[in-house]
Formats: sequence, structure tokens, C-alpha cells
Amino acid sequence: MTEEENKVDGQTAEPAAQKKKKKWPIVVGVVVAVLVVAGAGFWVWHEQPSFCNAICHTPMDAYLPTYESEINQPGVDKWGNEVSNSNAMLAPLHRAAADNATCLTCHVPTLSEQIGEGMSWITGSYEVLNTQTGQQVVPEKSLEDLVAARGIEADQFCLNESCHNMTRDDLIQATADMERNPHVPQHGENQCSDCHKAHRASVNMCSQCHNDAPIPEGWISAADNTALEKELDSLNKAA
Repeated sequence: MTEEENKVDGQTAEPAAQKKKKKWPIVVGVVVAVLVVAGAGFWVWHEQPSFCNAICHTPMDAYLPTYESEINQPGVDKWGNEVSNSNAMLAPLHRAAADNATCLTCHVPTLSEQIGEGMSWITGSYEVLNTQTGQQVVPEKSLEDLVAARGIEADQFCLNESCHNMTRDDLIQATADMERNPHVPQHGENQCSDCHKAHRASVNMCSQCHNDAPIPEGWISAADNTALEKELDSLNKAA
């Protein structure tokens, strides 16, 4: 082709190879931008309770309604039981008190733990218990179980800089004006979760021995808690 034939509107036309070389940085840039936006969107979703509900579908379905319950209103626990006041469950109470705190505000798993849980959900190798609602719930875990992957003390699940920034002694002092201070370990040290429940009605364990122990609205007594656990155990064995 002559130089005259290689011109378009008086301009020398670029060879096709040169055009391709100029296009590929643009294509790569667009792909990278799309991946960044998609990744950012996924991470935002990852922080939301709906992610836990959608990805960990079977064992998390029953937990989302407890989180979404309105405080100062009746609610429902993870087993489908009515709770007369949702304030008795820490999930909705913390959501409201901490400006829409999410699951990961309290449950702060390590990357290895998240990967392990993800593989468990995919393969179905996790333990669940049937409930009267037909849904399935994972067995209740102790605070030691919940912090095992992080290698911290059980108390630090609640008593940490991001949540309740105090020590056990500070906690005892904070409730010193109560007629019967529930945080004094006169009967041995208990876990916070022995009384305070996130996805079901909290329990006043003092009522196990003290008949006059006040039961806050929505909470249940130690006797009611024992009856509830026996009922659930019976339902699970029958399932």
C-alpha cells in the first residue's frame, strides 16, 4: 500500500496493531474499576446481618428476626417463642443502642474462622437443632466458644474497648447500689452470657435461689429457663 493510500481524510492511518496497544490499558482500567466497585459493595454487604442470613442460610435464618425486633416492643426469640419485650434480648438492644450495630460488632471472627465457617456451610458439616418453628438453630455456645479463635478471655467478648470498656471490678462497682449485686461472685464467677442472652430472653439466674429476685420485663426466671431448655431438648429428640 502506498503512502497516499494509507491516509484517511489527509491523515496517516494508524496500523491495527497500534490501535490494539492503545485500547488494552483502557480495557484493563475498566475491569479494575468494576472489580473495585464490586468488591467495595460486597464488603459493605458482608458487614450487614442480611449477609449472615443469606450466605449461612440454614443456621442463621432464625437469628435475623431477633436482631430486627424493635425495642420496647414484643418480639420473638431464635426458637420462635414470644418475648414480651425485645429489650430482654441483647441483639436488638445493642442494635438500637449502638447506632445499628451489626452481627460483626459483637461477633468478630478471625479470617481463618470465617473461612472455616464458610466451608462448613457449603459442605453442611455443622450441627443444628430443630425448633417448633421448623427452622434450625445451632446449639448455644459459651463465651469461651465464641472467643476461642481470637485467643482472648471470655469476659473480653463483652468487656472490651469497643463495647463495655470496663473490668469486672468496674462492673461490680457500677451495680453496687442494687439490693443484691448480681455481679459479685459470691457463688462463684459466672459468665455474662449466663444471664444476658443475645437472641432469646435473658435470664435472672439469681432467682434460682432467691424467690424475691426481680425479673425485668421480657426476662425469664431461672425456673422458666430450665423448663424452656427441657422443652427444647424434648422437641429436638422427637425431631
